[in-house]
Amino acid sequence: MKLKAYTEQLEVPEGITVTYHDGTLIVKGKNGELQRKLSSKRINISVDKSVVNFSVLVMAKAEKMMLGTFKSHLKNMIEGAQKNYVYKLKICSGHFPMNVAVTNNQVIVKNFIGEKKPRILSLTKGVSVKIDGEVITVEGNDIEAVGMTAAAVERLASRTGFDKRVFQQGIYITEKPQ
Repeated sequence: MKLKAYTEQLEVPEGITVTYHDGTLIVKGKNGELQRKLSSKRINISVDKSVVNFSVLVMAKAEKMMLGTFKSHLKNMIEGAQKNYVYKLKICSGHFPMNVAVTNNQVIVKNFIGEKKPRILSLTKGVSVKIDGEVITVEGNDIEAVGMTAAAVERLASRTGFDKRVFQQGIYITEKPQ
């Protein structure tokens, strides 16, 4: 079923400013500024003082999905401008003592399963990584950048072709934001 001239609104909390210009949505808050390109030929976005308006001339299934995606991105950006997203990972090393360090905006894993060459991951801008014993904390205000960095750290110490239930050496995500 198609709906004609459909509009939806999303309230912006106090302390957050949202602007939309040339297909780019900018959200500013106490925790920083986030930008995302949200443009569609079928969905019009406009920002009033504390309300973001989404309007669609004819809404079918594709437009409904796109509208939900835009609203979810905006909600995540607003939440990120208010507080940081935190992922926690655990270092598990049984047979070989694995060394994990953060230096010069890189995560370096040394002696993973006895390898001589260290595994290195460059961090993305806006994401901080801290190591406290066996716990790695990945933190930032952009949920996608933080989640992708946590997944990349987990992939950094993975070994293909081995069963994770038997071969338990590596770095694993233990906590995600709700």
